[in-house]
Amino acid sequence: MLRCIAVVCVALLLSACQTDRVNRDFDAQRDFGGYRTWAWKEPGLQYQPNDPRIKSDLTEQRIRQSVGEQLDQRGLRMAAPGTKADVQVQAWLIVENRQQMVTTNYGGGGYWGNPWGGYWGGPIGTETRNVDYKVSTLQIDMLDGKDGKLVWRGSTEQVVNDGTANPAARELALRQTVQKILQQYPPR
Repeated sequence: MLRCIAVVCVALLLSACQTDRVNRDFDAQRDFGGYRTWAWKEPGLQYQPNDPRIKSDLTEQRIRQSVGEQLDQRGLRMAAPGTKADVQVQAWLIVENRQQMVTTNYGGGGYWGNPWGGYWGGPIGTETRNVDYKVSTLQIDMLDGKDGKLVWRGSTEQVVNDGTANPAARELALRQTVQKILQQYPPR
């Protein structure tokens, strides 16, 4: 029973780490209304670490497709081959190991008094352990096509979940993540 409670607590703690918080930053001096075309800055997707378990042509294809769809919805068009784009886009997929200390309290919950002056209650126990987990960050950068400087960046992170084992679920998860990141582009 104690282990079951501990597992539930750890699951709740890790799910609390999953956030829809998106970090965005941009150059307020830039005229984002002037950006009409975009192209990939090659390599279009960078991986960190450069690990074959993370790096996947299928993942790259899904990210490129999702980014292209979202930019198209925001009025940016893919630059024609051989022409210079107004902005260059590059994405990063970063996976890192993290650790969190989890403390679980269990036991009698305290002592209570009785009318005869005695106290009773069960022993209180505490178990502290480290929980290892992986966090993935998807970051999308936009660089000015003329000077190459970063003009916009958006990113979000999520606890890696092995529950997205089928391709359709992975595609949906990436599509939703890219949409969240680009939701407030162009900045207002």
